Amino acid sequence: MTDLRVGIDVGGTNTDAVVLDADGRVIAKAKRPTTPDVTEGLRAALDAVLGELGESQARIGRVMLGTTHATNAILERRNLGRVAVLRLGAPATTSVPPLSGWPGDLRAAVSAGEAIVPGGHYVDGREIGPPGLDAVRRFLDGLQADAVAVTSVFSPASGDHERAVEELVKAEYGLPVSVSHEIGSLGLLERENATVLNAALYGVAAHVTDALVTALAERGLGAKPYLAQNDGTLMTLEHAARLPVSTIGSGPANSLRGAAYLSGVADAIVVDVGGTSTDLGVLVGGFPRESAAAVEIGGVLTNFRMPDILAIALGGGTVVRNPGIGPDSVGYRIVEEALVFGGSTVTMTDAAVAAGRMPGEAAGWRERLEAAVRAHDSGDMSERMADTLERAVAIADETVIDAVDRMALGKTDRPLVAVGGGAFLLPDAIPGASRVVRPEHAEVANAVGAAIALASGRVDTILPAGDSRSKAIERAKEEAAARAVAAGADPSGVEIVDLLEVPLSYLSEPAVRVHVKAAGPLAR
Repeated sequence: MTDLRVGIDVGGTNTDAVVLDADGRVIAKAKRPTTPDVTEGLRAALDAVLGELGESQARIGRVMLGTTHATNAILERRNLGRVAVLRLGAPATTSVPPLSGWPGDLRAAVSAGEAIVPGGHYVDGREIGPPGLDAVRRFLDGLQADAVAVTSVFSPASGDHERAVEELVKAEYGLPVSVSHEIGSLGLLERENATVLNAALYGVAAHVTDALVTALAERGLGAKPYLAQNDGTLMTLEHAARLPVSTIGSGPANSLRGAAYLSGVADAIVVDVGGTSTDLGVLVGGFPRESAAAVEIGGVLTNFRMPDILAIALGGGTVVRNPGIGPDSVGYRIVEEALVFGGSTVTMTDAAVAAGRMPGEAAGWRERLEAAVRAHDSGDMSERMADTLERAVAIADETVIDAVDRMALGKTDRPLVAVGGGAFLLPDAIPGASRVVRPEHAEVANAVGAAIALASGRVDTILPAGDSRSKAIERAKEEAAARAVAAGADPSGVEIVDLLEVPLSYLSEPAVRVHVKAAGPLAR
């Protein structure tokens, strides 16, 4: 019997792991410091929960991972592949070349060359001209690249030209291809940017999947592995290998989904307090509210779907100084450096403990803090440590209140769900929220979110608004459902969970932009 699920989430400070039984109850959990290469922290957290299970670990059927590998690779410009960047849209789109606006160091790390060739479609799906396949060959001949990124004008309306180039590249050059109609939505430059980043992350995705598969094999686990993606759902490793950019927002999305599951609240503001930062998001029907704006990643604007997240520089490891707090943090070194652990750095954890806000495992914390404060105040100091800690709490509270107000958008009747290892930093009442909910196992909500996630697929396209509209929308639903199945969903359980139509103006023929999302439980 394989009725157990393991959820793992790699955060900036800690890597969390949980085990859920067939009824969805948390039966084991662990937090371990995130290591510089993140993989060792993953293995340590996995070993910790397996140790709690004992012989029951043979019942593990699935392992779900939310990881920061892709995000870190872009932010740090490390381990990125060299990408041949192809745009189909000449001559109309030549005024703004590919990768315009990219930071110089990121462009140098990623681009193996860029070209704009004939092809593309109008917004209503009509062909501008045939794809320039010979021009594609001339560009790629002799070019040294690890992957190819293909972006065609208005490919959300028709991806035919991108598919034609993909077939050519795979057949004649043997390179992996990233096509934009699978990744982004309307907005040529932002969709192209996301497509190039996706292609640059193929090597990173292979490293992550290999590390996860190896870790499971080393421990004798025959569990099926999955990766978490931006919208709080899951995908198979095969799907992740094709769309690694979809994992970038998985951490915050996992936290929101876990918060909804643990609290039983489907519509709420979620505040996830970690060791380095605090992420705020909004639950709508149990899923993360998605951002309507372009998302910047590593200095590059993209337009693939991401949760609407506000991150602030406040966490349990945030350094307290006189005056003010942060934005720097001791991060995973908090267990060595904070006063409550016998260290010498004043952190927000120390300030919260001084204010009487302590987690359940805080044995001996107050005693060590009081000893540190007495030692500090016994000298000839211009200001007492106790006053500094009190002021730090006031600053932190004001920062959170302002952030909640920005996310609430004037709606004050929603509860606030406090999760994360640093959730004890938050006060019991916050203006802008009807109440503060602190669910059990809140410190590992992100790992729970990974463990309970569904598999999903989405379609963002442009359809005619005439008599054929209904049939076209049904086809879009079928395609979204098929993508959910490809991501690992059980075909019999897939449902359409989101359908949005937006009329498009100023076109020769009436048209609508349609966004469809399908989701379902994982296939057994």
